[in-house]
Amino acid sequence: MRALIAAAAGLALAVALVLAFTALGSAEGETSPEPLLTTVPSHP
Repeated sequence: MRALIAAAAGLALAVALVLAFTALGSAEGETSPEPLLTTVPSHP
């Protein structure tokens, strides 16, 4: 019975943390204007 109570408490804490982070919203970030290099540069 104690294990069930501990599991329920842990689940409730995890859900509360997820809801708290969701309420805060995602961080406002900017993407780089330069594209990522996806090819190997040619050797001289």
